[in-house]
Amino acid sequence: MASLINENRPPVFCPGCSHERVLHALDQAFTNMGLQGHQICMVSDIGCSGLFDTFFNTHAFHGLHGRALTYATGLKLAQPELNVVVTMGDGGLGIGGHHLLSACRRNLDLTLLVLNNFNFGMTGGQFSATTPPEARVGSGFLNQIERPLDAGRVAAAAGAPYVVRASAYAKDLPRIIEEAIRFQGFSLLDLWGVCPGRFLRLNKLTPQMIDQRLDGLEPLGGPVEANQRPEYGRAYLGQSAGAAAEELPAGIEAVLKPPQASRQEVLILGSAGQRVITAGEILGLAGLTAGLNVTQKNEYNITVLRGPSISELILSPEAIDYTGSQEPTAVLAVAAEGVARRRGVFGQLKEGSLVIQAEGLDLPQTRAQVVKVDFKAQGLKTADWSLAALAALAKLNRVLSMEMLQAALQGRFRGKVLEASRAVVEKVSL
Repeated sequence: MASLINENRPPVFCPGCSHERVLHALDQAFTNMGLQGHQICMVSDIGCSGLFDTFFNTHAFHGLHGRALTYATGLKLAQPELNVVVTMGDGGLGIGGHHLLSACRRNLDLTLLVLNNFNFGMTGGQFSATTPPEARVGSGFLNQIERPLDAGRVAAAAGAPYVVRASAYAKDLPRIIEEAIRFQGFSLLDLWGVCPGRFLRLNKLTPQMIDQRLDGLEPLGGPVEANQRPEYGRAYLGQSAGAAAEELPAGIEAVLKPPQASRQEVLILGSAGQRVITAGEILGLAGLTAGLNVTQKNEYNITVLRGPSISELILSPEAIDYTGSQEPTAVLAVAAEGVARRRGVFGQLKEGSLVIQAEGLDLPQTRAQVVKVDFKAQGLKTADWSLAALAALAKLNRVLSMEMLQAALQGRFRGKVLEASRAVVEKVSL
């Protein structure tokens, strides 16, 4: 097999950079395996290791710093026949540490090459997660008060079934990489090398010194016996093959006609506890009964029992590309919190728009038609005002008809809840 190195973008690293040795060893591994470019996807992120995807004639994905394993996971799940190889520096290793832990736990068939040169070489030689405490780096004394990360031991502890710690100068590096790629599961190679552009300016580190340090560590040379288990993709397929098929959601038959054939945008402005989101869902279901396309976009505080609650809906005979409201045709204002949150909307409403206003609620100036409804005087609880405002809208035959509303209630609720909802709708008078 021919080399897969990109002749139109030949590798360019600093003279003496260990990355280039790894690159050629990886290419030799591909050649030994008889792989072609369309059978491989290189995934990388930021840093000098991030150049690997441009130097090979293969599929490639280049992403954000530390996130390479997340993209690789999606690619492998979508295209399990691909050989997915991830290159990451010790900088990306530290930044995306939790992604590494997840990959070790998951055991998807990915090969990760950690090009470990003990510093952020691309951005100035600052200390990384693997910088030795005795090293001199571009970030002062910080590495002296942190313990460096042992990528191999961390990976093994997190469940990686195949871990290798080796020198980038190992004579049999192509074989080491090939065996990792052939392994059916997640494999990590912690490859130690030098950065002549940054690290070597302040520190002495030779291939012989790397070998001496590696000899003093617990050897990690391949399969981790305690972590052997089925590869994730194959296990997933095996489990899902015997699972019962999920039933599709019940469809909603379009049997009614909307009062207006044009696009309608509705804002429900309320507060926590007024079932605003549920009212929005009911309006959406009503639109579906008339064959309309519907989107619902909600906003509420993380403190779900206090603050504004807003539901923003679009009902349209045409496809809806963007879920945000551009020109509301109806606003249901049932609480001060929601009104305050979208105060600017009222000044933008056109004369043909409609506002259903709960009696006693102050509103900003607006050109829209305002219909006040005294929900409290009609014996309606505050929690029911959003649904009551929908009923008022239906009784005005705007956006939805009463038939559409009743059909939506029938589709959403059952038993006593359905009866109570119908009672609320019947109480509303204009």
